[in-house]
Formats: sequence, C-alpha cells, structure tokens
Amino acid sequence: MGFFNQIFGKGEDDQQSATLWAKIESESDLDKAVAQSSVQKVLIFKHSTRCFISKTILKSFEKQMQHSDKNYAYYFLDLLQHRNISNAIESRFGVTHQSPQLIALENGEATYNASHQNIDLDKI
Repeated sequence: MGFFNQIFGKGEDDQQSATLWAKIESESDLDKAVAQSSVQKVLIFKHSTRCFISKTILKSFEKQMQHSDKNYAYYFLDLLQHRNISNAIESRFGVTHQSPQLIALENGEATYNASHQNIDLDKI
C-alpha cells in the first residue's frame, strides 16, 4: 500500500504537513479560530483534496510556513469533507468561496484573502 499511497499523494509529506495545521472540522473549530484571531493572526487554508492545483499550492505554502518566522496560527479546511464550513466562512466574513484559498483573520474579521497562485505567505 505504501507504493500506491506515494503515487496518489498519501506519503510521508502528508504526515509531516498534518503537524503544521490545526484542522477545522466543525463550526466549533471555526469559532475557536475566530477567537484566537483576537490574540494572534489566524490563516485558514481551504483545500480541495481532489484538485492537483490545490495540492501543488498547498505544498508550496507549507514550504513557506516551515521557513517563516511569522507567529501565525495555521488552520486547514478540507473542502470536500466540510463544504458546509466553507459556506459558513463565506457567509460570516463576506469572502467569496475559492479553492484553494487562504483567508487571514484578525480580531474576528477577514483582513486578507487570496486564491490559487496568489497564495503567498510573504504577501500577508
């Protein structure tokens, strides 16, 4: 199975990247991220696990995260499993849904968002 996992994207890199993120899997998790944004900038990465472009952008962003000295809280939203939460984000913050997408929160407000190739940690 390890061979197939590497071909289809479930290798060691995925295990390592999982430690970089806090997952948003419920409205309660989203509420925690919003609350945290009052003490620290929160970044939410919305990712489609079936999209090659989204996976490519995610990997590039994670490399930036690993080499960054910025004190941000990083949250990850799997759009295929939790589209309802993406809809809640769109409604709550007035940010049109994109995939992949990065949204920055400060003091409970969306202060920045980018999608696709515009996702860049240095632009925040």
